[in-house]
Amino acid sequence: MINIKNLDKYYSDTKVLNNISIDIKKGEIFAIVGHSGAGKSTLLRCINGLEDYSDGSLIVNNKEIKALGKDQLREFRKNIGMIFQHFSLIQRKTVFENVALPMQLWGFKKEVILKKVKDLLELVGLDKKIDAYPNQLSGGQKQRVAIARALTLDPDILLSDEATSALDPNTTTSILNLLKEINEKLNITIILVTHEMEVVKQIAQKALLLEHGNIIGFDDTEELFLKPDLKMKEFLGETEVVPNEGVNIKIYFPKDNAFQSFITKMARELDMDFNIVWGKLEEINTHIVGNMVINIEEKDKEKVTNYIKEHKIIWEVL
Repeated sequence: MINIKNLDKYYSDTKVLNNISIDIKKGEIFAIVGHSGAGKSTLLRCINGLEDYSDGSLIVNNKEIKALGKDQLREFRKNIGMIFQHFSLIQRKTVFENVALPMQLWGFKKEVILKKVKDLLELVGLDKKIDAYPNQLSGGQKQRVAIARALTLDPDILLSDEATSALDPNTTTSILNLLKEINEKLNITIILVTHEMEVVKQIAQKALLLEHGNIIGFDDTEELFLKPDLKMKEFLGETEVVPNEGVNIKIYFPKDNAFQSFITKMARELDMDFNIVWGKLEEINTHIVGNMVINIEEKDKEKVTNYIKEHKIIWEVL
């Protein structure tokens, strides 16, 4: 659905996107992640044609964005919904009027608009707030109105630019659950720009990590968090505190064996005691994954590592 190849973007002489190459599939929930200034919002604006790009190719629904004329771009953007951090609602208009606005601008008939708006407000759980004004709504309700408005033209793609950053954790979870429901019911491709790793863990199927306009990670979300490389660890701010003596082995547990008693089984079969340094399990996109660090004596290293290899477990020596 979205194919980006060798994409470069400059502001004057400053390169803000460097050789970006990714594919985003139809119906996928995809996260673009990075700290402030990483280039993630710029990449999002390139996808919906609000920013030009300097070199490379960006194809959305078989259309090369930089080849589209003004009228073609307007028609193209009709198929892309957008939600923002600060909602962008018109304060003097009701919930109904805010949601109806895109359809009014495109000249839809009143009866069509009425049915569509009512259906969307029911979908986002705000059918009882149809006549309310933005100042009568909570932050989460405002974002639900913005999501409904973004869906009025039946887009193929929904873009979210830090849409949960202004919300508290509980409200963020409810909005992410709503986006997941919309993705499943309507088969809309959702692209999230965020700096919040918890958002990525809760909803994204794939994630792109950007740093100063460069890709530092791109994979299934579970793989990125299951066995992060050095760049990913730096991005997450993770530090691994382990004993200075002996051998420290980190064992990874993907979704299919996160709850298996591998360590206990290994200790029993090898007739050996291990020092468990630390471990954790976490939920990533509804799946449980985890890792654990054990400390062993140097003399036992070969025996333990051979056992781990035989059982095809992911591991590394720290």
